[in-house]
Amino acid sequence: MNALICGSIAYDTIMVFPDQFKKHILPEQIHILNVAFLVPEIRREYGGCAGNIAYNLQLLGGKPLIMATVGDDFAPYATRLEKLGLHQQHIRHVPGTFTGQAFITTDLDDNQITAFHPGAMGMSHHNHVAEAKEVSLGIVSPDGRDGMMQHAEEFAEAGIPFVFDPGQGMPMFSGNELLRFVEQADYVTVNDYEAKLLQDKTGKKLDEIAKMVRALIVTLGPDGSLIYADGKQIAIPTPKPTALVDPTGCGDAYRAGLLYGIQEGLDWETTGRLASLMGALKIASRGGQNHKPMRGELAALFQKHFGYSLSL
Repeated sequence: MNALICGSIAYDTIMVFPDQFKKHILPEQIHILNVAFLVPEIRREYGGCAGNIAYNLQLLGGKPLIMATVGDDFAPYATRLEKLGLHQQHIRHVPGTFTGQAFITTDLDDNQITAFHPGAMGMSHHNHVAEAKEVSLGIVSPDGRDGMMQHAEEFAEAGIPFVFDPGQGMPMFSGNELLRFVEQADYVTVNDYEAKLLQDKTGKKLDEIAKMVRALIVTLGPDGSLIYADGKQIAIPTPKPTALVDPTGCGDAYRAGLLYGIQEGLDWETTGRLASLMGALKIASRGGQNHKPMRGELAALFQKHFGYSLSL
């Protein structure tokens, strides 16, 4: 059965400023800020939450279906998806728009200045869950506001279990709207910062939220993750990555591991460890979709790091 990945498709344009921002931004002149940074190093990566999650889920042997909206500049990404064998029948072209894109400038201290243009994402509500067939699990990840709300409603109405992954889209919603998402979802996943924001906006503690879903998953960066499920808290360790290169897309890789574990009926200890392994593999390469472990390698790495076997 398929996993329907509702979320963004985006280009990430990453520029490296070979100096420190603080040397060029005068605090006393911040009210009339007008600076330009020479960026001799630039690269364009394929990204977006839906694209990244689907890429990683396919690495695991899952069957992802991407549901997203894109603009007139989508052709290079479409070519990439075709080469990867990722289906595009639920990716809608919105004429007269750009595909979502982030422009990220990083300095030598790893500070970042980012501008994000959502483009076609604002039309994501034109896609409908019912259009996808043979779906046993879904995820609602950051996308257009109306689309996220609609897709959650449609998953719930269709009786299809889904993961609510608000991510950077959380500020778009009120506390009551976030509670509505939680009530509809079967699983909720957030990072530690988002977990605090979710509590602040809803007025509910994590233990209370966990009781509303089958599982609440909170990622903690290098400190692993915590899964609230079956009335207990399960601490998940993180394997030490071979290198700390780029955190972009690590959360999406983790979520792909969650989806795979849920669909395969793995216990939460194993599901969390597999998700954590995917994040650790991703952080060792640039961009969200450039790591390429084979399934056999993933199984061997799982055995190495966690001391028991996993069939992939």
